[in-house]
Amino acid sequence: MTQSAAGVMDAVLRDPEKPVPPSGPAWGAVISLSLGTFGLVTAEFLPVSLLTPLAHDLGISEGAAGQAMTATAIVGAISAPTVAIITKRLDRRTVMWTMTLLLILSDVLAAGAWSLPALLTARVVLGIALGGFWSMSAALAMRLVPSHLLPRAMSIILTGVSVATVCAAPIGAYVGHIWGWRSAFMLAAAGGAATLLVQLVTIPRLPPIGVASFRSLLDVAKIPMVKIALLVVLLVASGHFAGITYIRAFLEKIPALDVDTISLVLLAFGIGGFFGNLAGGLLAEYSLKAVAALAPLLIAIAAVSLLTAGASALASAIAVAAWGFAFGAVPVGLQTWMVRRAVPEQAQSAGVLLVTVFQVAIAAGAIFGGLLVENAGISSAIAYSAVATFVAALIVFLLGPKRET
Repeated sequence: MTQSAAGVMDAVLRDPEKPVPPSGPAWGAVISLSLGTFGLVTAEFLPVSLLTPLAHDLGISEGAAGQAMTATAIVGAISAPTVAIITKRLDRRTVMWTMTLLLILSDVLAAGAWSLPALLTARVVLGIALGGFWSMSAALAMRLVPSHLLPRAMSIILTGVSVATVCAAPIGAYVGHIWGWRSAFMLAAAGGAATLLVQLVTIPRLPPIGVASFRSLLDVAKIPMVKIALLVVLLVASGHFAGITYIRAFLEKIPALDVDTISLVLLAFGIGGFFGNLAGGLLAEYSLKAVAALAPLLIAIAAVSLLTAGASALASAIAVAAWGFAFGAVPVGLQTWMVRRAVPEQAQSAGVLLVTVFQVAIAAGAIFGGLLVENAGISSAIAYSAVATFVAALIVFLLGPKRET
């Protein structure tokens, strides 16, 4: 669920009604939201770097452990369009504090999990926090700073995503190796507690002023080009998470890398994603179709490289880094494409819809990837990633945006 806030940012920027805070920009609150994105993204993807020891300790298979991400994604998909609506009479800061409390609770529950059901419970709690946070974070930023400072505020908030993308997997793998996988979740919980403290001090009163409706989401989903974009999102995200969820297990078994080397490879994946996001933004200014098509195509090429040359440690490292770079660029093209196909007053609903579909795709990818790993081995999940992302790239080339708008 992790980079979908960029689409919501675009939606807000296109919204003609932007309330301006009466007492000047609240940068402390904006920074606290950045800390929140860091905590959520870190918690969401910790299982990727801890999958093998976690599965061993709980006495379950790697495929079953991978379903922990499925639970988070399913609940996140449900909570994204609903939390803002069912809490429409509550002060927004109260809701945000609650989401951060749920983040902390999920990390503590995961650290103390003794079975798969206990771990899934922790991930369900995280899913509620994840969907609730992303459904309102951009709207909060819109009220914390004047209109002309909104891009700067959103760039600060999204910094949390970028830093977590770079740090979460390698640090999780390293901490898990030194002190055990449970300590990684406890460290994440401590970070969440620090975030909550900052939010309690910095976020001002923000009475509710209106939310998106389920009807508006349905209206956006009926737009033909949006339907195509959502299909591409399902293919790319499901393909990505079907393979990347089991990338540590692949690196352990095929090139037979040790934990320290795997941590470095995962760091390369995160750094690649950071620069991919920047490159995707620059390319999207010139050709929206190019970034929407080339990013999934590069994922497919990286997956094929792992399958054909994965026994080489260097080839695997390069392929994983390229995969990270490509996926970092994916949300930029797809989110911009989708939001531009909605009329301005529907743009925010388009962003929420994209978050929901993206979470559904994560769940589908994790479920299908787990089934493939259980029945046909880890390489089959990587193969599905290659096929799904190649088909997505082909759809964009054939049916994607014909002109830049």
